[in-house]
Amino acid sequence: MAKKEEAAVVPQENAIGRYLRETRGELRKVTWPTRDEAWRLTAIVLGVTAAFAVFLWGMDALFSNFIQFLNQQILGI
Repeated sequence: MAKKEEAAVVPQENAIGRYLRETRGELRKVTWPTRDEAWRLTAIVLGVTAAFAVFLWGMDALFSNFIQFLNQQILGI
């Protein structure tokens, strides 16, 4: 009888485990901002957001008043 070679049993890699391991490896490659950079960038985002909100509020008020003026002139409401 020929000897059977016992193949080394390699456990199948779990897809979730592989995903988590690869994700962790990729996160180690990231160059994270310093605390000061994070605060500065956060302040910029908040400032731009506030400025854009004020701009949109102004445009909304302008168009709202324009439509109201047209309604008064055309329909006499």
